[in-house]
Amino acid sequence: MILPAHDALRTRVADVLQAQYGLAPADQPPVVIAYPPSRALGDLALPLAFELARRLRKAPKAIAQELAQALAPLRGIARIEATANGYLNLFLDRRSFLETRLDPAFAVRAGAAGGKTIVEHTAINPNKAAHIGHLRNAALGDTLVRVLRFRGVPVEVQNYIDDTGVQVADVVVGFTELEGLDVAGVQRIAESTRFDYYCWDLYAQVTEW
Repeated sequence: MILPAHDALRTRVADVLQAQYGLAPADQPPVVIAYPPSRALGDLALPLAFELARRLRKAPKAIAQELAQALAPLRGIARIEATANGYLNLFLDRRSFLETRLDPAFAVRAGAAGGKTIVEHTAINPNKAAHIGHLRNAALGDTLVRVLRFRGVPVEVQNYIDDTGVQVADVVVGFTELEGLDVAGVQRIAESTRFDYYCWDLYAQVTEW
């Protein structure tokens, strides 16, 4: 659901770069959209000012301030802030986003467009014990799917079983490198203890290691 906001943002940035700095689309740098490390800093971040600094011969901070003023107002974005180091931080207008999707006409348009919404939920990493958080994710995901289907939105549900991912590889590293065990040694542990909890603790040790 965030991708349409990305598209709208890139389109608006391209228009502003041409109007503000005379940069034709072919001469514009790619608009990289990043995510700040904390929601307090915004939902999206643009390092665009750094790409433009050398070309415009201006400090990134000054460019970011100019862009923040020129980009606003932007549909779907509550506010835009230029940071002291030259980033543009954008805060999504969640109220507007929700109200749009509560509009009965939205479900009709979504169905008529022939697209679908993908909801991935639960997705338990099998390298540790299941816990209450996984139950929460299942309940939230299933509720969202039911609401969307009730409103007529085509939905595909995905439950990603990450049994070949890096988390499982970390547990293997823990058994081989930290504990020096072979397959037979791991099998003995599996037969004598709660193996899911054992792997959970081992995974934490590997992360610290």
